[in-house]
Amino acid sequence: MALALALGGCATAPLEQAGSLRSYDRMSDANGLVTRSKIRVNKKDVLAAKTIRIASTVFPARADVPLTEKERRLVANAISRELCLRLSERFRIVAADDDADLTVQATVTHAAPTSPTASGASQALSIAKTVALPGVPVPVPRLPVGLGSLSVEAEARDFAGFQKAAMVWARSANSITNSARVANEGDAYDLAADFGADFAKLVTTGDSPFGGIPALPPIESIPVRFGGAPKYVACEAFGRFPGVTGFAGEKLGLPPGWTDSGAKESPANGPAAPPAHEASPEQTLTQ
Repeated sequence: MALALALGGCATAPLEQAGSLRSYDRMSDANGLVTRSKIRVNKKDVLAAKTIRIASTVFPARADVPLTEKERRLVANAISRELCLRLSERFRIVAADDDADLTVQATVTHAAPTSPTASGASQALSIAKTVALPGVPVPVPRLPVGLGSLSVEAEARDFAGFQKAAMVWARSANSITNSARVANEGDAYDLAADFGADFAKLVTTGDSPFGGIPALPPIESIPVRFGGAPKYVACEAFGRFPGVTGFAGEKLGLPPGWTDSGAKESPANGPAAPPAHEASPEQTLTQ
């Protein structure tokens, strides 16, 4: 029943191609339980890479995405920060002006806003349950209305600009696993971490991030999530995780901007993504 509620309460996330990738050729479907995706990866080359440069995620304004510039910046930075943490598990992260084996660039292609009214009602129901049934561990599903979504595309390119990994990704919030935040960007902000984890796994392993048994987070990443210093200084460009304050804010349904300070400074975007064109013969898909 919980699964039916989760899937039935999803918003619709479009799997869009925005043109930011060098190539969309020979991408294959790789879907998860609640995620739609297309991927392409040269496993041999990504596994041979040792250093990565992470460009700031781009979230351009769109007429059909009613998020403010501040809200878009917060969501985009959450993607970059999650990528930096996840990719640090295997790669050495270098600064924007340093040479690297791979450069990662993500672009948000669409986001459906969260309904603050529906989220507020969900929080009210949760509080009412706590008052009526104190100490009883009965979960209160979020109302399956007003849910947001996020669509992103990203690629990892080598020093010559050739695409070595690419992903077009779309996921919707659901009534079970996503917290009800009283903010337009609430669900997009939470889903940003999910995208970062999926794309980082693609680049780190050279395999689809969907399916299999989820791996536990490395012990060394836990202090970082609680607001500690990242493993590599380059990740400081995206600010630190909000830590305990952020976890508490999520449970209370507070807007992400109340607990997340975002990037400490505007990190350089690095080299612009090359225009899309036909893929080179060396780019192969390895599942």
